[in-house]
Amino acid sequence: MIDKLIETGSCYGMEMNVEKTEVMRTSRQPFPVKIMIDQNQLENVESFKYLSSILTNDGRCTCEIKCRIAMDKAAFNKKRTLFTRTLDLELRKKLVKCYVWSIALYGAETWTLCTVEQKHLESFEIWCWRRMEKISWTDHVRSEEVLLRVQEQRDILHEVRKRKANWTGHILRRNCLLQRVTEGKIQGGIEVTGRQGRRRRKLLDVLKERRGYSYLKEEALDRTMWRARFGRGFGPVVRQTTV
Repeated sequence: MIDKLIETGSCYGMEMNVEKTEVMRTSRQPFPVKIMIDQNQLENVESFKYLSSILTNDGRCTCEIKCRIAMDKAAFNKKRTLFTRTLDLELRKKLVKCYVWSIALYGAETWTLCTVEQKHLESFEIWCWRRMEKISWTDHVRSEEVLLRVQEQRDILHEVRKRKANWTGHILRRNCLLQRVTEGKIQGGIEVTGRQGRRRRKLLDVLKERRGYSYLKEEALDRTMWRARFGRGFGPVVRQTTV
């Protein structure tokens, strides 16, 4: 494939810069890949940034979420003057979701969240409300009490699922390469090893928990039905925690 790319590029006077080209293999066991260009081997990397998102060779989004949360906390501290108590509570909440959450949830449409990532996002959500209300951890205020003060529920996971549902709906309504990639209908072998444990969650697993993929794709063709199913009711379960 690389040889074909180089051959096609040479027809238009384009050359591949070997020093700036890197290769990464995404797998459960990401062994190095040997790709040669003009007798030079491309460098194997464990992660790289593409369109402001961090991609890792294990295919997980843990590193990306941690980086997003760190960037978001820095942005919150820069904008802390906007969250003064002189402003209305509803206005302050809108500012948080507009200027802070938008940074944390960039690219969330493609995330496949496991339990650890969900806890990271929920902890960050409570952190935002605590900072907005200037509630210190030394005050020993429970998370449920913080949510009552700001008149909110745990909403950040619902926002992630809503964005994923909107984006997935557009993909399933089109007949394109991205749809086939999402469905896993790409030629190639599947590496099977003697690993233990259950399989990883896939991108569509969250959306098709209640019904199969055929029903999911049928509903995606009808925008009204799709919005009715993945509306406000499609959100995280409100848990009673004692954080």
